Amino acid sequence: MSASNSESWDTTSEPTDETTEKYGNYDTMTDAESEYDVLAGAINHPDRINPYHGLFNFRSLRALSQTNASVSVVSPRPYAPPAGPYSEYGSLPDAEDWGPYQVHHPRFWYLLPKRLFYGVSGESYAERIPAYVESNFERPDVVHTCHIYPDGYGLLPYVREHGLPLFVVSHGKLLNSYGEHPPGVSKKIDETLEAATGVLCVSEALARTARSLTDPSKVQTVPIGSDPSKFPVDQCERLRRELDISPEATVVLFVGEFSERKGIDHIAELLPDLDATDTEFVFIGHSGDLEGELKQAISESKFSARHVYSGVSSLALRRWYALADLLILPSRAEGRPTVIYEAMASETAVLATSVGGVPEQVVDGETGVLVPPNEPATFESAFESLVEDNNRIRRMGEAGHQRLRKQNWTWADHARRLQEVHLAASE
Repeated sequence: MSASNSESWDTTSEPTDETTEKYGNYDTMTDAESEYDVLAGAINHPDRINPYHGLFNFRSLRALSQTNASVSVVSPRPYAPPAGPYSEYGSLPDAEDWGPYQVHHPRFWYLLPKRLFYGVSGESYAERIPAYVESNFERPDVVHTCHIYPDGYGLLPYVREHGLPLFVVSHGKLLNSYGEHPPGVSKKIDETLEAATGVLCVSEALARTARSLTDPSKVQTVPIGSDPSKFPVDQCERLRRELDISPEATVVLFVGEFSERKGIDHIAELLPDLDATDTEFVFIGHSGDLEGELKQAISESKFSARHVYSGVSSLALRRWYALADLLILPSRAEGRPTVIYEAMASETAVLATSVGGVPEQVVDGETGVLVPPNEPATFESAFESLVEDNNRIRRMGEAGHQRLRKQNWTWADHARRLQEVHLAASE
């Protein structure tokens, strides 16, 4: 992912601190011999073509590998066409080093358009990837897939052949849109949930949905998180000087896909008529088809368009969090968004919609403000009230940081929870 604008920090070496952490920082790893072996399936995982893709899965598996679990990762990739879009994936190696583990990229047929052929793609995964795993990996103690479908479904034949425990993770979109999938996909989700040893959901809201679809006793909430030590909040003043942002300005940050699901259309609707003095907007996105609409709305507003990015490094992103005052997220659907954990880690207040697991993260009126989804006028009113009171925003940001620490919402705690679940299955 390349940045659409230049900025003061290097965005070309990402995952810059991911690389430092991924290739060099093993302070939390134990010296003890590994207690058990994990085979992880993660179709959404960074690679050298797109080092930002599925970073939350990389962070989860990296954290798990820094316990006394030995982790091997298979991240399938579609067969690449000889030319045109996606042809660069033809140069992707069969395996890449991601520090604590190697990521293997076996190929399968991923047919487009997705809305018609997603079910067929899952069948190709299930036909091709288990054979690759059989030939290239020692038999693990646990199979852990970062998504119910296609990862969990695709590795079912391997799990069944060897009688292995299977844990599948739900992050939100798949279960939130259950029943709206392309032909055959919901049936495959059902089959995977039925076969899984454990269904691990990032929010209690998702867990309730999962319990309605399978044996409730196998469903658990296993939150992800963020690491406060990685956010340079003590450098806020210097960072603002570097970017020529006034110390008095209220910096409002959006991080996410430029899409309707994330509420970008609502933001675009309110910007031209918004009256908020001393306010600086920063939009950091990754894909989505509403970037043009957003930029047009900014051009029609009184706000600067100098900080709209189609991608920045994680190192730069954490600096943006560190200097931001308020994160906005008017989503229509969510699991438990990583961006809210990151806001809490960086003492950034949150204005979001009360969808999915967001109310489990944000205490309304204490660590942020929650409004109903699909009510742009309500969102705008809440926004204007917040940006008029910087002291209130600051108190909410501090309270969010305290809540993150109190709830143990860090990657290390996430890994410990995963390990407890895995090991309990083998007792």
